[in-house]
Amino acid sequence: MTQNQTPGTDSSIGAAQAAWLDQIKWDAQGLVPAIAQEQGSNEILMFAWMNREALQKTLESGRAVYWSRSRQRLWYKGEESGHVQQVHEVRIDCDADVVLLKIDQIGGIACHTGRHSCFFRKFDDGAWVAVDPVLKDPEHIYK
Repeated sequence: MTQNQTPGTDSSIGAAQAAWLDQIKWDAQGLVPAIAQEQGSNEILMFAWMNREALQKTLESGRAVYWSRSRQRLWYKGEESGHVQQVHEVRIDCDADVVLLKIDQIGGIACHTGRHSCFFRKFDDGAWVAVDPVLKDPEHIYK
């Protein structure tokens, strides 16, 4: 993918040409940490895990796909909630052991608690305090 291309537009990311996946330092379970950062505001919205297939599908589709450790399957962000992440850029850190997704959060909610970001609690005077509002009750998001 060239600098000006968006994910999902470069045929060189296909399975036959996936040598770029070998450059990632996968952990013992075949996973890599992935951070979703909102394009524009640069706010960190969430953290999740990716396996090789999730990262490849993310780049092929331009939408965030993660690996759910609890469900032991691919997790297409927004598959239940409708709050998908449109991926604009994918980066790796200097050690190639963390993936950063620059995304647009469709619907404005990234967290399963109904908040914009999963990082809604702040340490204050010896306690974790919720400082960001619930935008939508999770009972109305998930059926």
